[in-house]
Order: sequence, then structure tokens, then C-alpha cells
Amino acid sequence: MRIYLTSERLDQLTETLTPDELAILKSLSLVRLATARQLERLHFAIGDRGRQRRRTLQAMTDRRLIARLDRLIGGRKAGSSGYLYALDIAGQRVLEHLGGQSVRRPTTPGGPFIRHALAVTELYVALVEAERRGETELLTFEAEPASWRRHPGPGGGTVTLKPDAYVRLGSGSFIDHWFIEVDRGTEAPATLNRKIDAVRHYWGSGIEQARSGVFPRTLWLVPHERRYQVVADARGRQPSDSWMLHQVTVYNDAIGLMTGGQP
Repeated sequence: MRIYLTSERLDQLTETLTPDELAILKSLSLVRLATARQLERLHFAIGDRGRQRRRTLQAMTDRRLIARLDRLIGGRKAGSSGYLYALDIAGQRVLEHLGGQSVRRPTTPGGPFIRHALAVTELYVALVEAERRGETELLTFEAEPASWRRHPGPGGGTVTLKPDAYVRLGSGSFIDHWFIEVDRGTEAPATLNRKIDAVRHYWGSGIEQARSGVFPRTLWLVPHERRYQVVADARGRQPSDSWMLHQVTVYNDAIGLMTGGQP
């Protein structure tokens, strides 16, 4: 179904947004995909938040602000908390109207993309929760494509480093910079080696250091200890002066490592 929004209608729609609704739009613009449960943890107070979440998300879906995709994460037992959401056309137009992003038609992506995107979203949600607990200050979280970095490649061409996210965390007077790679354990060693090479080449360009004064460490989030060893071995095949550019940890240890709770 097509939706036509004049400037006047956009103004009216924008004016009707509650603070919670606008915050949800901004979150989905940032991470692209989220489950209802993830949105609940981000935007609804503890207590009777399941009912509030269902009411708010349904109202936003009815107004084409967000789209409930044809996927259910976690099977039927997950209920409405497993529904998957993205920005719909009206939501994108509202953000564009407010000076945000360009409009793209929402689609239902394939399973591997969904699992990867939701893992990135989960990291963002967990960092927001860590900030609420006073464990860190979340200064920046950029998911793809905002996290990408372009730089000159061999022969004068342009290449792009494509980390899954870029994160800045504050702790007192210190700021930690991270590139995030969510590794699902499915990529071949050759692909893994190319990604690690790409980080070293971007580091060698000096562009990031000139821009921010530091080069982010790439944190590889892996599903289990076996994959940890695969990524660590790939890092070990790099020149020794670039080993410091990478750190590897399993998913469940990521927040503790990033916020200083674990070594």
C-alpha cells in the first residue's frame, strides 16, 4: 500500500509524536532492526511495560511509522516480544523531515542478516543498560553505514572499512574508542583474514588518528571459545606491530570488557 505524505501532513504527524515514539524512531534509525523486547528494554520503564510497549508499537504500526516484519524471533513462545520492527515509510519521512535520513522501502531481510543485525542491536541495548547502571557513559554508537570509513587504497582508488559499529565510551577522564565486528562463526578463514588486513591498512593510512587523535581497537565478538581461537589465530598471522589493533571476546563478556568490569 502506497502512502502519500504532504508537507502539511508531515507537520501534523510530527506534532502528534510522543517523546517515546520519537525515541523509538531514532533507535530504529540507528540500528535498523530490533525486536519488541529490545525496544521495551530501551524505552519503557520497568513495571507494566509489556502492556505499554504493545500499545505504543501497535499505534505506531497503524500510522506506518514503524513496520512489523514477517518474522518472529524465538518462535511462538516468544509472543509479541519476538516481533521484529524496522522504520516504515512514514517514520522515515518524519525523520527526513526533521533533518535525518533518506527514505527506503522496508523489506523483510533473510535470516542471516536478521541474526547479525539483532546481535548489533543487542550490543547497543546492553550498552544503554550499562550506562543506566552507572558503569559507563555511552558517548557514540554508530551502526552501519555510519560506522564505515573510506580511505585511499592501492593505486589511488578508494576502499571502505566496514565495521559493524563504532563506539565511544567514557569513564571519568578517559574515552575508549572501538570498532565492533560481530562474528557469527560462519565466515571462511580467507574472509576473516581480509577483514583483519583491512583494519591494518586503514590504521596505516593515518586518517582516523588525524581525525580523532586515536585509532579504535577492533573488538571481535564471537559465539564460543572455539571461534575465539580461530579469530585469535588469524590476528596472530598479522605483523606483530598490528596485534594491538584487535581484541577478541565471546558475546556474553563484551559489556564487562568494554566498560572495564573485566580484563
